[in-house]
Amino acid sequence: MSDLTDSPPAVAALTEKEVIETLAGAREKIIAEVGKVIVGQTQVIDEMLIALLSGGHCLITGAPGLAKTLLVKTVADVFDLSFHRIQFTPDLMPSDITGTEILEDSPTGRKLVFKPGPVFANMILADEINRTPPKTQASLLEAMQEHQVTVAGNTLHLPEPFFVLATQNPIEMEGTYPLPEAQLDRFMLNIVIDYLSEDDEVSVVTRTTGGKPEPVQRLFHGPQLQAFHGVVKKVPIAEDVARFAVKLSAASRPGRPGVPDFVNEWVSWGAGTRASQCLVLGGKTRALLHGRAHVTLEDIRAMAHPVLRHRILINYRAEAEGVTVGKVIDRLLETLK
Repeated sequence: MSDLTDSPPAVAALTEKEVIETLAGAREKIIAEVGKVIVGQTQVIDEMLIALLSGGHCLITGAPGLAKTLLVKTVADVFDLSFHRIQFTPDLMPSDITGTEILEDSPTGRKLVFKPGPVFANMILADEINRTPPKTQASLLEAMQEHQVTVAGNTLHLPEPFFVLATQNPIEMEGTYPLPEAQLDRFMLNIVIDYLSEDDEVSVVTRTTGGKPEPVQRLFHGPQLQAFHGVVKKVPIAEDVARFAVKLSAASRPGRPGVPDFVNEWVSWGAGTRASQCLVLGGKTRALLHGRAHVTLEDIRAMAHPVLRHRILINYRAEAEGVTVGKVIDRLLETLK
């Protein structure tokens, strides 16, 4: 667990102007703090921040040993959020996540007492979510969408803010249970973590085999993060920019009038309306993090890959020709210049 310096004092309710000013300078501060533990991966940190400040969930894809767990834990520390890690395995049951009722002795006799599961935290790391059966995967659906769980007929609200960051291993697919499209769509972004450059890897090896890492400072609190969510949604967006986001999502749907030929040839299922919403919301957050109070086309284009890569399903013909989802998104961006 990372060492933490003292938390900042509780912050009174900020005005919208103060929140915007705070967000404008937050990106560099957060990257600097996370950089005490995580080397490189600036784009990954950027995309994770956009999801958190937008109030969305993340799917993180990457090979083993790329510090996915450490990255999520460090971000939780920076935002002073309670954090639980759930290791998904084939024998994991829904009650292992949500909690269960057990019999306990009391002065008045035995009674059923609810023991909360690890889902009761601000930030949940669902590690290797594709290694558990669909029944257990589905136990996160209500939590992700409604921020509540139902146990023994009782509805229990989760702590706010609430985020699910799920990892999946792109290799060793034998014995895994790929997430259904309906559940994939509930993740705002699909963030891909790649291998580090040689210089960055040397830095990691030197740092981790040397002394104790530098303590991470808590920069924000949960209530501040919730205030950020409210302000992000109020960022204005021009109609033509919002229309571009909708056209980008619609262009990925095969069999519709005006869709590019390569989409009909390579894609079996395109992005839905939630993709358009995530493009706009992510664009608003990105604009604020870059010190702007308005959304540009570049903001929408920058969000295209993390928003669409898990919402576009390519067919067997595309796979046979070596076409990836990333290539389809690149072609869409070129077509919609």
